Amino acid sequence: MVSQGYPHQQGARPCAVAVLGENSPAAPNAAHTPDHFENTMNIYDTLAALNITLPPVAAPAAAYVPFVQTGNLVFLSGHIAKKDGKAWVGQFGANMDTAEGKLAARAIAIDLLGTLHAAVGDLNRVTRIVKLMSLVNSTGSFTEQHLVTNGASELIGEIFGATKGAHARSAFGVAQIPMGACVEIEMIAEVGA
Repeated sequence: MVSQGYPHQQGARPCAVAVLGENSPAAPNAAHTPDHFENTMNIYDTLAALNITLPPVAAPAAAYVPFVQTGNLVFLSGHIAKKDGKAWVGQFGANMDTAEGKLAARAIAIDLLGTLHAAVGDLNRVTRIVKLMSLVNSTGSFTEQHLVTNGASELIGEIFGATKGAHARSAFGVAQIPMGACVEIEMIAEVGA
C-alpha cells in the first residue's frame, strides 16, 4: 500500500510511503528499516490517525511568550493541564489519582504540539524532542510524578517515533501550580531547516 502525504500543506510536495506487511515480497534492506519509516512518516498523518486536532496557541497568562527559538532549539513555556477549556484543577495524593494525571499530561502534550506547530510552521521539521520538564501538583506523600508524566512522554513517542520522540525528562512534585492546575509541562525541541 502506498499513501500520499502532506494534503494539509499548501504547495508541499507529496511523499510516498510504502507499507510492507509480513507477506510482502520485498526483501528487507536498509530502505525498509524502522528508522527509514520513522524518517518518512508524516506527523500530521499520525495525528489524524490518533484523532488529534492541534489547538491554537493559548495566550500567555503572565509576562512571558509561549515559545522562543534560538538556533535550532525551540523552548516552549510551561503549559498547564486544561479540561473543558479551563484549568484542570486538582492535587495528587489529595483528590486526583495517577490514571487521571496521565490523561491530564497527555492533554498537555497535545497543547504543547499546537504551540510547537505555531513556532516552527511544520512539525515534520522536528528532528528531536529533546526534553520535557513536568511539575506535578502533589501532596508530600504522593510519589508517582514520573508515572503521571508518562501520559505526555508516551504520546510524544507515539507521534514522533522511537528516535525523534525519545527525550530526556524531569518530573517534580510541587506544592502548587498557577490556577491550581494539576500538572504543568514545558518542552524543548530541535528542528531542522
